[in-house]
Amino acid sequence: MQTDTHPAYPSTALNLVVDWGNSSLKTGWFDGEKLVKTARYDTPDALLAELVHQSVAHIIVSSTSRPADEIQTGLTGLQRKFMVLDGQTALPIRKAYDTPHTLGADRVAAAVGAVALHPGRDCLVLDLGTCLTADLIDQDAVFQGGMISPGLRMRFRAMHEQTARLPLVEAPVEWPELIAKNTKAAMQSGVVNGLTFELNGIIEAYRTERPEIVVLLCGGDGPAFESRLKPPIFAVPNLVLIGLNRILRYNVDNLQANTPDNHT
Repeated sequence: MQTDTHPAYPSTALNLVVDWGNSSLKTGWFDGEKLVKTARYDTPDALLAELVHQSVAHIIVSSTSRPADEIQTGLTGLQRKFMVLDGQTALPIRKAYDTPHTLGADRVAAAVGAVALHPGRDCLVLDLGTCLTADLIDQDAVFQGGMISPGLRMRFRAMHEQTARLPLVEAPVEWPELIAKNTKAAMQSGVVNGLTFELNGIIEAYRTERPEIVVLLCGGDGPAFESRLKPPIFAVPNLVLIGLNRILRYNVDNLQANTPDNHT
């Protein structure tokens, strides 16, 4: 387990949100809207072992890489009901998307997180993960759609796998010069600087149409580009977790509102 924050567990039950990625499970523990603790687990069993330390009120699980039945099987050790975010989950935003069933859970959660942090504002969410996604959520909390393009490491892999002689290289430690003097450096410059130009171009295009738009940056590669983007930029590493908690609370509140006791 990798723990990102280290406060002691409170005695009250917390909401647990789980973002199950390709190689690990990222979790967030929430007391209402307050994020108390985040951590990463290599396996579902590692997460289950951690749950003995804290009582849980409600749980939601999201994954872009695993179907719902696999999630249910992998977390049977919870021995309690939990929500799985899918295309049928009730949301506090609307989706103006032609194929809502194909919309990734991470994009949905990040959009909800953006609205939770900046209600009543147009928001552009830039998520720099395996892919780069750039999504617009308008001031009426409607997910309008966006863009998907290759992420940082995918671009390096594509050049290597789709050519006969270009090597597989990693992102540079230092920011690459625009004019490189060897093939490895040229590939690093092309990917890193090219992605930066792409990001700033997206931001400029949206700001031309919507000058007051809020730009939020998240995803594992976000920190590397934050200082290179045209301000103002709100870097929110836990935006997906914040959105998942908002979705969980929205569904719990709706369920409680629909109980017979609340209609007497």
